[in-house]
Amino acid sequence: MSSETSPHKPRVAVVFGGRSSEHAISVLTAGAVLRAIDREKYDVLPIGITTDGRWALTADDPERMAIADRQLPTVAALAESTEGAVVLPVDPTNREVVYSEPGSVPKALGEVDVVFPVLHGPYGEDGTLQGLLELSGVPYVGSGVLASAVGQDKDYMKRVFTSFGLPVGPYEVIRPREWEKDPAAARRKIVDFAGEHGWPLFVKPARAGSSMGITKVDDLGGLDEAIEEARRHDPKVLVESLLRGREIECGVLEFEDGPRASVPAEIPPVTAHDFYDFEAKYIDSADGIVPAPLSDEQTAKVQELAVAAFEAASCEGLVRADFFLQDNGEFVINEINTLPGFTPISMYPRMWQESGVSYPELIDRLLQAALQRSTGLR
Repeated sequence: MSSETSPHKPRVAVVFGGRSSEHAISVLTAGAVLRAIDREKYDVLPIGITTDGRWALTADDPERMAIADRQLPTVAALAESTEGAVVLPVDPTNREVVYSEPGSVPKALGEVDVVFPVLHGPYGEDGTLQGLLELSGVPYVGSGVLASAVGQDKDYMKRVFTSFGLPVGPYEVIRPREWEKDPAAARRKIVDFAGEHGWPLFVKPARAGSSMGITKVDDLGGLDEAIEEARRHDPKVLVESLLRGREIECGVLEFEDGPRASVPAEIPPVTAHDFYDFEAKYIDSADGIVPAPLSDEQTAKVQELAVAAFEAASCEGLVRADFFLQDNGEFVINEINTLPGFTPISMYPRMWQESGVSYPELIDRLLQAALQRSTGLR
């Protein structure tokens, strides 16, 4: 342990930002996490990743990591330098973080005991960062490489859930080469899907989140534009049928005796938006209902399904599981998020708050679990 760091206080690197379209949401999450970490118990090192992939030393200033006048925050605005870079050695015998700037002697920032990644989307939530940390031998909060990758790719997520007998809604996938080589055939495939399941359809990136790139398509006329919008975020496109019913979410948190589910929440219909899109989530902030007004039987069922989804994807630490409660009374899993948002209006911490786990306690539990978990095969 570096002399700069108390041996009794684990050092937490909070890594945020990133190269995905969810960069700003990650910064919002980081601000909330930094605000909640117990500074009497942990030393904290904020590290932001810019949209071009540079690891930057950033100000430990949660107040600047917020939406101001409907403008989203960025790592570039928080970075202490436009050129300086933070380097985490890919060496399990050395956890010394180094900061370097052109023309200057590299500066040792001390060792890191655990990483709290609050990155959303590709290059952070999808197993890529988790793989780097595995190589470095640094413990981290959340799921490992496989579960992170499965949780990011909605195509393979649904395949895994189906293989475990969990209920998923109808969907179709347009892979990159399908659209690039024969868009007419890909279009016919979607039209056939609509013929079976009806319009409208939701066209979305297969590996994005925060409602980025999603379009509700009412007929064939809007299909091409919707596909191109999804492909701006991911060349692999997911097409889903409309599931009529209520949107229900449930948090899963790993305790000493295994994963447990929180009380569920409900996302009410958003009257100003076609669906629960980016603006509704983060700027206009639709109010989720916690706990969801469900019967005891419905609550128990969605909690059971949330934990089953956590286990099916081999998740660790935390997951937010999203469901539709259909008009026929059956639950369908929409998706899981292995690194759900921790913004002040995010549902995951709100559900656990209502379940008796405060926000600071939630952060502490996740960090302690990560510190006790080894890297590598487990």
